[in-house]
Amino acid sequence: MSASSESMPTPSSRTASPPSAARASLLSWVGVAPFLLFALLFLILPTAFLMAGAFQDAQGHFTLANIIRLFDDNILSAYKVSLQISAASAALGTALGLLLALAAIRGGLPAWIRPTLTTFSGVASNFAGIPLAFAFLATLGRMGLVTMLLRKYLDVDLYAGGFSILSFAGLTLTYLYFQIPLMVLIIAPAVEGLKDEWREACESLGGSGFAYWRHIALPVLWPSLAGAALLLFANAFGAVATAYALTGSSLNIVTILLYAQIHGDVLHDQNLGYALALGMVLITGSANAGYIWLRKRSHQEAA
Repeated sequence: MSASSESMPTPSSRTASPPSAARASLLSWVGVAPFLLFALLFLILPTAFLMAGAFQDAQGHFTLANIIRLFDDNILSAYKVSLQISAASAALGTALGLLLALAAIRGGLPAWIRPTLTTFSGVASNFAGIPLAFAFLATLGRMGLVTMLLRKYLDVDLYAGGFSILSFAGLTLTYLYFQIPLMVLIIAPAVEGLKDEWREACESLGGSGFAYWRHIALPVLWPSLAGAALLLFANAFGAVATAYALTGSSLNIVTILLYAQIHGDVLHDQNLGYALALGMVLITGSANAGYIWLRKRSHQEAA
């Protein structure tokens, strides 16, 4: 009997493969089931609930009054300030995070810099809420450590110059603490994708460093940069704990206004809060959709 005939599958082995494939498929669905359940309970159902509540009054009747009230001057102002803070922190976070990633990955620094930066970025990008607000108040508050040291040794009074940690600039600066590390984590794979051969080819043809970045590096990186900026924008726009713990009600932003409508004692209007949340979902959802599209495009160009 030849070797080829011995290697041919028997009828029993052919009939056994479909049940094996079905079992593997079933196990795959069992593995992804916790994620699907989590998304259903904490994302899909709450979003559907607030969408329904945005179009209801306190008695549960259909109404458009909540949506119409979103165009009140106070609410529009809150959305405007939130958009400005999100855009400012996203723009600064994108630029500074890119510079950090370039320095750590392609800057010729010691090898221990990159893993240290990556580890710190993973921790700092998730450090928010009350601990972060307290840290910045203890550092840059009116009686904060840095504020007092500047006043004592350099005769520089930050608050006399108009700075306040409870202001637009203070909240934007606080957001940068987690925006910059998040940008480092997002952009690092794209920076790694820049090949040394591209720079060498540009230099061999007489191109300068500026020409390399203008015609090669930035066109390759721009989908990743734009997508990361959108993700940082959505990340800042949805932040509530840090802003509430840091500024309280001194800054009119939509997340604090939403919290006041749902949990407050004076401004309590739960259905208006649902409408505010719906507006936030639409804005952050659009930003995340843009990020997903740009990320997919960057992968296609890299391939």
